[in-house]
Parts: sequence; structure tokens; C-alpha cells
Amino acid sequence: MNPENSPASSTPPQGVSPWWRAGAYALLVVLATGIATTMSLFAQFQTQIAHLQNQLTQTAQIAHIAVLLDDKAAPALLVTFAPQEGALQLQRLNAVKEGREDSMQLWALRAGAAPQSLGVITSKAATLRLPAAATALQGIDQLAISVEDRGGVDPARGPRLPYLFQGALVRKAL
Repeated sequence: MNPENSPASSTPPQGVSPWWRAGAYALLVVLATGIATTMSLFAQFQTQIAHLQNQLTQTAQIAHIAVLLDDKAAPALLVTFAPQEGALQLQRLNAVKEGREDSMQLWALRAGAAPQSLGVITSKAATLRLPAAATALQGIDQLAISVEDRGGVDPARGPRLPYLFQGALVRKAL
């Protein structure tokens, strides 16, 4: 046996370099941070899903919609109805406003029947609400707006014709 290759003459191992130990500790810290971040993001994601599901159940579901058109067939008023709210939502789509001594009145039109008043538009705001029961729109084919004297007319008397705006009422599947 050669004395240079004998086990007694070889140098004992020096151990692991301090740089390798520091690198291993750093990787463990990065791994632990990554796991903690992943768990936190997963918990936040679950909370956000629960919040959005709750918000979806509380969001009004529109059951009826109508776009009332003017005499030039341009959109003038958007009308939506959500049964949970018990109100018609009206949104003006043009710049037409009633005069100082006038009011706009919303009418439900049914074939072969007298017009039924759904309410008087008292505000000149771009978006407003009129209280309405779900039964008020059953069997209604069209909605219309008439210009009446301030405060509207007695529903038994009927609207002033011709209608300012008119459009079909569409029942939307929920």
C-alpha cells in the first residue's frame, strides 16, 4: 500500500461551509414565508368568495325592463322593476324635462283596457324610483309617459294623448 493513499494520511473532512448553511437557512425561511403567504391568500380568497356570494343574493334581480322611445324612436327613458325592492327604477336617457307647471306620469297599457297610472314623476333627477307592487305589471304590454298638469291627473280620467314616450314591457327570466 502506498503511504500517500492510506486512510491515516488523508485529511479529515472539514465540515460544511458556513455559506452552505446560511443558504440552507435562507431557503427554509423563504419556503416558510411562501407557505404562510399561500395559506393567507387562500383564506382571503375563501372570505372574498363568501362575501361575493352574499352580495349576489342581496342584489336586486330585475324582473321587467322597458325602454321608452320618443316620437323619433330614440331611447328616452329606461324603466326596470325588481320585485325585491317593490319599486320601478326610472332612468332618463335624454335631456327632456317637464315644464314648471307640468308633470310626467307613467302609465301601464294593456290591450283592450284603460291605461293604469303607475305614478307621477315628481323629480327632475336623472334617476328616480316609483313604488310599485309586482301585481301592477301583470298582463301589461307597454309603458308610456304622458305630460300632465302639475301633480298628474286622476287615474280614472286617463292620460293626455299623444304619449310623450312609449315602449314595450319585457319580462326577463331571472
